Amino acid sequence: MSNQDMKSPVLECIDLSKQYGDAGEQVDVLKGIQLEVQRGETLAIVGSSGSGKSTLLNMLGGLDIPTDGDVRVDGRSLFGISERQRAELRNRSLGFVYQFHHLLPEFTALENVAMPLLIRGEAISEAKERSEALLESVGLKQRLGHKPGMLSGGERQRVAIARALVTNPACVLMDEPTGNLDRHTAEEIQTLMKRLNQEYSISFVVVTHDPLLAQRQGRVMELKDGLLTEVQL
Repeated sequence: MSNQDMKSPVLECIDLSKQYGDAGEQVDVLKGIQLEVQRGETLAIVGSSGSGKSTLLNMLGGLDIPTDGDVRVDGRSLFGISERQRAELRNRSLGFVYQFHHLLPEFTALENVAMPLLIRGEAISEAKERSEALLESVGLKQRLGHKPGMLSGGERQRVAIARALVTNPACVLMDEPTGNLDRHTAEEIQTLMKRLNQEYSISFVVVTHDPLLAQRQGRVMELKDGLLTEVQL
């Protein structure tokens, strides 16, 4: 990787806006958002319910289309390409973790983690080898063959995090990753996130209502009245 690559943002918003029509009126959810996320940076986005945090996260991941503006991932426009190309860019450069793990119940932990690599077309043996190494890294070496129904909430979230990391993305987008966990398990997940960030130099963008999780990120920004501003918690 070149020095230029290291200096360039892995994720960038340029004048990102989102408007919805509500009972004939225009609602501005996002108003010209400007944001840069550097390689290895951890960022928390906070805000009241209904402020548009999940909408913003969905657009950062190319899952929702902005009214105006653009998002760049590793320097590539998410919205200046076809849907197929956008899906490929998501697969190669972004990881996703949600409040609810969204694991496939009929597959084992190992198979769930390997899925993004298999979708990419990688060999089954290589996909399983990398997935096994990541599951071991998140403390689930003894759970490879367990299906989600046989795992605790914290273990399922660890599997989801391993799945997000398996493609070696530039950035992982997380929507309330500890919101469905008890405090002790949430603390374990927070510690795990910090270690993985340091180990893999992957950026994390975390939408959260949890002030403790937000405080553990390198930077905190608040979304309020459609604007994103840096804050101190």
